Amino acid sequence: MTESAKGLLSVEELEHAMRRGEIDNLMIAIVDMQGRLMGKRLTADYCLRGGLRKGTHFCTYLLGTDMEMNTPPGYALMNWESGYGDWLARPDWSTLRIVPWQEKTALVLADAVDEQTGQLIPIAPRSVLKQQLEKAAKLGFRPFMASELEFYLFRQTYEEIHRGGYEELRPAGHYNEDYNLLQGTRNEKIFRKIRNFMQEAGIPVESSKGEAHAGQHEINIQYTDALQSADWHVLFKHGAKEICILEDHAVTFMAKPHHQWTGSSGHLHLSLWDADGSRNLFFDAQSQPYGMSALMQHFLAGVMAHVREFSLCYASTVNAYKRYAPESWAPVHAVWSRDNRTAGFRIVGEGSSLRIESRIPGADINPYLAYAAMIGSGLLGVEEKRPLPEEWRGNAYTAEGVPRVPYSLYEAMALWRESEAVRLVFGETVADHYYNMARVEQQAFNAVVTAWERARYFEQG
Repeated sequence: MTESAKGLLSVEELEHAMRRGEIDNLMIAIVDMQGRLMGKRLTADYCLRGGLRKGTHFCTYLLGTDMEMNTPPGYALMNWESGYGDWLARPDWSTLRIVPWQEKTALVLADAVDEQTGQLIPIAPRSVLKQQLEKAAKLGFRPFMASELEFYLFRQTYEEIHRGGYEELRPAGHYNEDYNLLQGTRNEKIFRKIRNFMQEAGIPVESSKGEAHAGQHEINIQYTDALQSADWHVLFKHGAKEICILEDHAVTFMAKPHHQWTGSSGHLHLSLWDADGSRNLFFDAQSQPYGMSALMQHFLAGVMAHVREFSLCYASTVNAYKRYAPESWAPVHAVWSRDNRTAGFRIVGEGSSLRIESRIPGADINPYLAYAAMIGSGLLGVEEKRPLPEEWRGNAYTAEGVPRVPYSLYEAMALWRESEAVRLVFGETVADHYYNMARVEQQAFNAVVTAWERARYFEQG
């Protein structure tokens, strides 16, 4: 089969491969609110009979469910009164690629659109990011981004873990393996497959390494245009889970899988370039400090000023807020510093590689929403010419008198609901939709009695 560069396919190449029997199904997927791939497998026969280029229908409820696929109330665009109709998953053919860990399979990501008007559905995560990229483009900016994803590997299947009530978790390691090549070797069979299959699928992985707890690992994905970076992010997470399923392993990107374990981060790197991607506008050799241009300083100031209000995009679950703890490698304060891992925002790189690293998000983020929040709040700072606070020097965990990441989903919800910035950046429809998502998440948690509560109160209460 003839492949385009970096594992990608053109539509014509896909059709030829289907006629030759080299590909017999096409997965077409949208990204739901939780950052998961949802869609269908289209047969080669159907595609070749004319069903390839149109896309496919999906029920509107897919953009209005909770994590367990329930259909909670409170969503204006999808509900029982509206009858839960259809939207169209319109393929973005620039994302068409082979799936090397599955037999004779290709995949394409799709945008959620109204079939009658062709307009993007505004609350779809990919649409939310595209809206911010359009704003940036009108200002002459092209955001480049990258994700660093941490996760835990288990030599258990998802089914085994489920049958054990998610209590019998055995990470694939027995000591802290941060940068430790010997410990990493024990799971290299899996990590090698993940790295190499991703490369074959056109998702360029730069490196992998052990992280700061037994069984924890990190993979870094190449820096690129923001939309492509978000696409790579969700494809990597989905693909890593599928590869582990095929190998009778499991992997989790949960922000805090166990209270005694190090949390899993989803650090985001960002810089603004000119329209043709030839010059990093964050770098100015004559500017201080560190060559940070006025644009970079205003942008960072905007992200920092509004990070608490946009926390639902960086930490959307009850569990995500348990990651934020002092001296845990997860930040708790919205301060910036040069190459300082205790700060919420770390300035890294030099010259054309100068960029912001946000250490706020966990590995469980929906990248489209997190990217959109970072870009949108940064552009607010540029528009306002917001001054950058002084650099924090030293241990940022001990900082006082500076903004703190919210303590809980409750606090984040209140900040989001009262925020003018959230509505200015995202609009009323998106703001209300994702507030309801958080409300549903919090109410679901409130209704559950946990094992911790039974152990604490059963006899002594």
